[in-house]
Amino acid sequence: MPCKGCVIQDIVYEVSFDKCKQTALFDSIEDHLKRVLMLVNQEDQTFHVKEQGIKELYDFCVDHAVEMDSIRFRLDQTDWRPLSEVMQVVEMQWIDQVISDQQLTSHYQPIVTPDFEIYAYELLARFYHKDGRVIYPNEIFTAAKERGRLYALDRVCRLTAVRYAKHITQKAFINFIPTSIYSPEFCLRSTINLANDLEIDPHRLIFEVVESEKVEDMDHLKTILEYYHSRGFEYALDDVGEGYNTVEVLSFLRPNYMKLDMKYVQGVATDSDKQLIAAEFLEKALAVDSIPLAEGIETVEDFEWLKAKGYQLFQGYLFGKPSAVPQVEITI
Repeated sequence: MPCKGCVIQDIVYEVSFDKCKQTALFDSIEDHLKRVLMLVNQEDQTFHVKEQGIKELYDFCVDHAVEMDSIRFRLDQTDWRPLSEVMQVVEMQWIDQVISDQQLTSHYQPIVTPDFEIYAYELLARFYHKDGRVIYPNEIFTAAKERGRLYALDRVCRLTAVRYAKHITQKAFINFIPTSIYSPEFCLRSTINLANDLEIDPHRLIFEVVESEKVEDMDHLKTILEYYHSRGFEYALDDVGEGYNTVEVLSFLRPNYMKLDMKYVQGVATDSDKQLIAAEFLEKALAVDSIPLAEGIETVEDFEWLKAKGYQLFQGYLFGKPSAVPQVEITI
């Protein structure tokens, strides 16, 4: 059974009036929320209210010209924010339906060897509204973060990717957000059970660490990866060289695969600075027994340079774009 963070439950907002100087206002709002049955509980200068209640509170403050920056709200122990920002969260309710109704598919992008054989596919989530309109990744992840749904979104993406991995015989790279997993034994159980139910050889699944924010607890991340590894799965470190994925992180995590960020791939054939960085990460990957993979390749010249240097796997539009049906042949 998934944890509460991995399923869509009604949001309860915590609202604090401790910085509000209009003390009479507190009693008026409490009475109003009780009348409309939206108050979950109240303690000292703090309310817990349902989502409809937060909208009632916002409208009340607008109607009575209340200074909303003196009233604060938060979701599930996140940072406090002024009430004036609460409608940003409310207006992204659509993400709840996307996750609950699993309005997503996976597309396949080939990963190839130097001889153009398809070694694996990366499974990339594609999201849709009920009417078929595409939801772009920046929209979906912004909405999920605003509403505290990253846990649930990460889970549904992982499970969908595992289902799509059933349709190929090659390895499958599956993205996951490490900060969405607080306990690997608990949070990853459904993923592992699904792979077992589908009779997918665990060695075919490679879980790829993607992270837009710094992972503060690297030991915890390593515990997650070791848990995957103990169950027979492999793991990859994505976007190496960009942001927080440094040489030191690569050395510490020792992934099965090291994916060099496209920033150092595109144009590498003619850029000496990129060549130095690509060579540095290649050397470190080989030193820790990681298979070096270059992603974002768009030109033959970059591919040839990386291949000659010693990179072993390649991914990018040069070989194939993500597609609903797995590409079976590589022509460039």
